Amino acid sequence: MIRHLLKLVWNRKRMNALIILEIFFSFLVVFVVGTLGLYLWDNVRRPLGFSYQDVWSAQINMQQTSDDTFLPEQVETFKRLLAETQALPEVESAAGAMIVPYDFGIYTGRWQFDGRPIEADFNEVTQEFAQAMGLTLVQGRWFQKGDEALAWQPVVVNAAMARQVYGAADPVGKRFGDPSKDSPARERRVVGVVSEFRKGGELSGPGNYVFMLKQFGAGKGPAGNPGEGRPPHNLVIKVRPGTPAAFEEELSKRLQAVAPAWSFEVKPLTAARASSFRFRLTPLIVGGVVALFLMLMVGLGLIGVLWQNLLQRTREIGLRRAAGASRSNVHTQVLWEQLILTSFGVLLGAVLVIQIPLLDLIGFIRPGIFLGGIALAMLLIYLLAALCALYPSTMASRVQPAEALRYE
Repeated sequence: MIRHLLKLVWNRKRMNALIILEIFFSFLVVFVVGTLGLYLWDNVRRPLGFSYQDVWSAQINMQQTSDDTFLPEQVETFKRLLAETQALPEVESAAGAMIVPYDFGIYTGRWQFDGRPIEADFNEVTQEFAQAMGLTLVQGRWFQKGDEALAWQPVVVNAAMARQVYGAADPVGKRFGDPSKDSPARERRVVGVVSEFRKGGELSGPGNYVFMLKQFGAGKGPAGNPGEGRPPHNLVIKVRPGTPAAFEEELSKRLQAVAPAWSFEVKPLTAARASSFRFRLTPLIVGGVVALFLMLMVGLGLIGVLWQNLLQRTREIGLRRAAGASRSNVHTQVLWEQLILTSFGVLLGAVLVIQIPLLDLIGFIRPGIFLGGIALAMLLIYLLAALCALYPSTMASRVQPAEALRYE
């Protein structure tokens, strides 16, 4: 039967080529949208690594054009800002950080481990950051008082970074990064491991993350790293539950009183989270709308082309009925022909998208998500093709043999 159907499809190859092409492009669009949707859904299910509830951020603009230089007065001003914020009755904890969760900025570094380069996002924070953000330590400790006086620089990594660098071994106390004679930086050692930390929020993927203790300099920074020691650009503030929104204005006034020449933008992390969600979900929503309209247009096109095709084959169908074929036989034949055409389009699309992981173009997507996107696209395209073939195949099965033989 399949052989006969393939012969029928080949005999009408010009008309069927258009259908296959429509299915091919539909498969690609549905695959992209479906894979992105599965990727975001998979990220939402993963642990976030911090708490954003009752956490506010205050972005600091020091009114300077470069971070490479800074003044001792700026360092002291930031210390007063931090102390003033921690003294407020509404505040449970406050910390300094170069970047905050849900911020679109990012710091990325590359370190050598036994000659093997490993990339990770990193952040420079004060010792109160873990308490303010509700981080969960799984090994070792967090930064503590007196760490600034150490001869080496303490770092805290997340579990993903610890696994990639140290495997199953305990990373606490081990050197972080190979020594380099070209770098003036002090030796770094791991003092603790947090379970997870995804700065971008629930929709961002997991990855390596490194925390470094913010050590304040006296100005300008050491040779070879002029930005080291600069004061943080943000305050992360854990407020008491039930703190009213009016606290935002009060906090801004307190900060402005300490640093009149600077400007501040205070907002809860829930607002930054909402902005991040809108930014990350907009491409998915737009792609979903485009895919929906494309599938609708393809569906209508398939119905029209298939119906016109069946009208041209009325005599053929009538001969089959006259030869003893039942209505269900005709109905099944039309459905199988449509599924064969769909298989050609899907196969071409699958061959194309399989090249993506082979070329390592989307390394951030797990193989399971990639295969799930292919399966979802196949399912939706086959479902669309079957639905589009139902009505034309039903009408074809109702053709009477005598009427079909007289059809011209």
